[in-house]
Amino acid sequence: MTDSSPAPTPRRVRVRAPELIGKGGWLNTGDRSYTLADLRGRIVILDFWTFCCINCLHVLDELRELEEKHRDTVVVIGVHSPKFVHEAEHGAVVDAVERYGVEHSVLDDPELATWKQYAVRAWPTLVVIDPEGYVVAQHAGEGHVHAIERLVTELEAEHTAKGTLRRGDGPYVAPEPEPTVLRFPGKALLLPSGNFLVSDTTRHQLVELAADGETVVRRIGSGTRAFTDGTAADSAAFDEPALGEPAVGEPAVGEPAVGEPAVGEPALNEPALNEPAFNEPQGLALLDDTTVVVADTVNHALRRLDLATGEVTTLAGTGKQWWQGAPTSGPAREVDLSSPWDVAVFGGRVWIAMAGVHQLWTYDPAKGTVEVAAGTTNEGLVDGPGAEAWFAQPSGLAVSPDGDRLWLADSETSALRWVDREGVVHTAVGTGLFDFGHRDGAAEQALLQHPLGVTALPDGSVAVSDTYNHALRRYDPATGEVTTLATDLREPSDAVLVGDDIVVVESARHRLTRLCLPEEAVRVEAVTHRTQRAATEVAPGKLQLDVIFQAPQGQKLDTRYGPSTRLLVSSTPPELLRTGEGAGTDLSRTLELDPSVPGGVLHVSAMAASCDDDPAGGTSRSKTGGEYPACHVHQQDWGVPVRLTTTGTDRLPLVLAGMDDAAGAQAP
Repeated sequence: MTDSSPAPTPRRVRVRAPELIGKGGWLNTGDRSYTLADLRGRIVILDFWTFCCINCLHVLDELRELEEKHRDTVVVIGVHSPKFVHEAEHGAVVDAVERYGVEHSVLDDPELATWKQYAVRAWPTLVVIDPEGYVVAQHAGEGHVHAIERLVTELEAEHTAKGTLRRGDGPYVAPEPEPTVLRFPGKALLLPSGNFLVSDTTRHQLVELAADGETVVRRIGSGTRAFTDGTAADSAAFDEPALGEPAVGEPAVGEPAVGEPAVGEPALNEPALNEPAFNEPQGLALLDDTTVVVADTVNHALRRLDLATGEVTTLAGTGKQWWQGAPTSGPAREVDLSSPWDVAVFGGRVWIAMAGVHQLWTYDPAKGTVEVAAGTTNEGLVDGPGAEAWFAQPSGLAVSPDGDRLWLADSETSALRWVDREGVVHTAVGTGLFDFGHRDGAAEQALLQHPLGVTALPDGSVAVSDTYNHALRRYDPATGEVTTLATDLREPSDAVLVGDDIVVVESARHRLTRLCLPEEAVRVEAVTHRTQRAATEVAPGKLQLDVIFQAPQGQKLDTRYGPSTRLLVSSTPPELLRTGEGAGTDLSRTLELDPSVPGGVLHVSAMAASCDDDPAGGTSRSKTGGEYPACHVHQQDWGVPVRLTTTGTDRLPLVLAGMDDAAGAQAP
């Protein structure tokens, strides 16, 4: 006899979702503001993000497929919650939303009001709200979309049965495209011909410009997000439309749309057969006079461009993002990468600023292999041998004229650092994750703000594209001094030398800007900042740290090969922690804080591995029908500002992964 009764509704502890508030207002809504009441009946996913954060950018890409698949039931709302002062500027948020192709509505929350209401502690954090307006899950970090989609499917069934699910279009309204030659360019390269090659990041193309830095010679890439090798369709001169005119192949205003493509021809907005395609490309480096290596950032790959033919092939990467436990060396086409942001040839190898995992990798063109060169994947600022060093989103690389140093812009620590020929990492400017500003002078006192580019100068000094300070800075190793070369640039992300001039990539002005290297530096009033997040008040002495993790529904901890969890703790300053620093497998630990230190930052890195469970109790099988379960790594790094006070708490809970209740939303 068949039981026709409906499946039981999953029981969840639910907490009413706080209202969405933010002084910056709403983006991608056609100038309309929204409340949670307006979204009632839809499944709402809040994405707490900030545009400097590579993990947040990873989540944006993870969400794209879920948004498309559940477009009529799910509404994703980005809640922009700034870390850096520049990120609190509304115009900068508007730029970032376009730059990274955010195709959902965004609430600009410069004062972290909604962040505090939801008790968020880390970037990124995802919060799921059911159609009745209750928080049902909270996930910190990236890699949780598989669990969220499972929950979304359950909520769709549950609220369809209850009659509380409302289907239809969401609040997203696409902005009008701007007719500029470049759109948020990332990096530039001076070619042997005297022309420039520019990564036109938001348009997913490479653009060759004439020596004037303005005239387009050719575009390479289809202009759509894809991972395709092939040859550029047209390497001849490319006629740009005048401002306000339609682009090539688009109908003029008032004319009928182009008809259906003929059999065998590509559809509109799809790459032509064998036409190469990129996904937010960034760094560029000359391997020889006719070969350019491209950091194809969101494709997690290195690509090769043949300048003579326009042919694009793949050198390294699989198109999939690297996760903990995956190989870190081997044949380049078989190893996953993670958001390569820049490339440079140093010591006969191509060095890769692997922003997504806070490391430097290398590609050996002779052997066709990749491997880790420096960094542990822990986010922070630690010098020393490459295997022990910590980075935080390395984003710019340049080799000194004598070939003895590889300079790098370590963006999240607002630092200028370098690697010597022995692979030892040094810091020239910068102190850590939470100190930034615009201050010239002795290197140990100088401050930068999220730099993305470095350029080696002929005299041995280095120019820094100090992105969030809208400035070009200079560090001189001979004197140990930092000066300002130019201001009033708009988010400079790279620069190249051309004779006595320096050509700066003004990313947010969508152009290359030629400057004469000044003989004297500009004087700038010193401005210093710390992260805007309020410090957590904790009691001196013993502090119980609990990282809360519960495997998402349908998964269990993966203990087949030993402990499935890992916890790493350190502090800034180091004297803050008397005991409790270091690595271990238990997600709970008792720390001891020194009462003589007034405060600082606790750096916590946690990881847990889970696998799909077999509800029948037998051998788990993957969703694709294989013998082994699909396994998932949950990882998050926190930097928790703390202030010691006798009335402070003696327990610090941090939520690593989502639990299908509201416990994560209640963390203090």
